[in-house]
Amino acid sequence: MVGAGIIGAAIARALAREDCAVTVVDRGAGAGGTSASGEGNLLVSDKEPGPELRLAQRSLTSWLGVEDELRDELPPGFPGLELERKGGLVVATTEAGAVALRDFADAQRAAGVRAEELGDDRVRDLEPDLTPNRTAAVLYPEDMQVQPVVATEALLAAARRQGARVLQGIEVTGPVLDRGRLVGVDTADGVLTADAVVLAAGPWSGAVAERLGVVLPVAPRRGTVLVTSRMPQRVWHKVYDADYVGAVGSGAADLQVSGVVESTAAGTVLIGSSRERRGFDERIESRVLSALAAKALLLFPFLADVQVMRAYGGFRPFVPDHLPVIGPDHRLPGLWHATGHEGAGIGLSLATAELLRDQVLRGGHGDDPLAAEFRLDRPTLLPHLGRVA
Repeated sequence: MVGAGIIGAAIARALAREDCAVTVVDRGAGAGGTSASGEGNLLVSDKEPGPELRLAQRSLTSWLGVEDELRDELPPGFPGLELERKGGLVVATTEAGAVALRDFADAQRAAGVRAEELGDDRVRDLEPDLTPNRTAAVLYPEDMQVQPVVATEALLAAARRQGARVLQGIEVTGPVLDRGRLVGVDTADGVLTADAVVLAAGPWSGAVAERLGVVLPVAPRRGTVLVTSRMPQRVWHKVYDADYVGAVGSGAADLQVSGVVESTAAGTVLIGSSRERRGFDERIESRVLSALAAKALLLFPFLADVQVMRAYGGFRPFVPDHLPVIGPDHRLPGLWHATGHEGAGIGLSLATAELLRDQVLRGGHGDDPLAAEFRLDRPTLLPHLGRVA
């Protein structure tokens, strides 16, 4: 397993529970990349009907049970996941936005998502400080949130207790091949052999894949989040403006900002969300922070008097057709992918692990129809693939 973020951690646990010998390698620390820079969202509200929504629905079911499972798998005193069944509230502030939001919610309801349009009285009950300048609001009670670093570390710890090895500070430098099959990876600390190599390195998956001899169209997409100082809770759900869905689904490289506001169990408020493709540029820029703050004030005017404590950023693994890649590499036997989840990796991690586990153990894509939707050789991704180097 290459990558100790939440996708790699979930897969390692899933395979270790099936008595597989698992080794996880990461050039940094566990949960040190994308998994440490997100908000911990477990969402269905931002996904249009299709394979990603079905994967999210399956994953949410697994998240509802994983707390009890980890309580049995981990030693007493291990930190809880901070799993909050807070629900999501999507708000439109224009007439055009209201029409689009209602149409989107109608389509989601047809796909089995709980989406309830609210009247003004109900909105005020749920979010008293929300702007009155709104034209529609839809509640998604299934949306949840976890503390992403704790969740990743919990899954890794559970994998370890099932026998998995986790090697940190180990960078993959090349492939180990046997008659055209990948049978391991070369690292600066020596060779690691394996029956299957799973690449789950998030936005760095493209670079690692190139070292292994294949082209994988995964690129970093930068995001930035503002964090307020601690205060009494005044935001009770994940609240975002209706533009967020469009920003998530856009492939544009330039800066896109939508208002996303939510409280944490620690008493802070997280303010997002930005998306921009600019490579691995780590700078936090005032133009992005100003845009985030302006969008948040449109939703919650009281934030104008709240102190911002810090800002942080991270990179989401972007794939051109906006779907994760989960499954074998048809060009290089022995290589498997689990990447490209962009900003949804926390929420999709458990179902991704289940799909990948079943494919590795059964070979190919198995008999799960959902697995076929995330194949590397799907028609929407084939034009972006290159040949084996």
